[in-house]
Amino acid sequence: MANTPQAKKRIRRNARRADINGNRVGRIRTFVKRVEAALEAGDKTAAAAALTAAQPEMARGVAKGVFHANTISRKFSRLTKRIAALG
Repeated sequence: MANTPQAKKRIRRNARRADINGNRVGRIRTFVKRVEAALEAGDKTAAAAALTAAQPEMARGVAKGVFHANTISRKFSRLTKRIAALG
């Protein structure tokens, strides 16, 4: 258990940040699922629109330090390739 005031403050802060970061991860996953659902349906225009909406969220996740840059880059690249393959 934390003994110093600073350690107690860190515990409180870490708990708040974990909630915020968890919500951000969930939001990004939802955007990616929308793209994948459109891909499964075979709707190229909807998938492209969903990817366009997902890109800023994914980039924000990288900027906030929730995801590694390479992870988001890989996900975006793979989704883009799947959309292009629908054509």
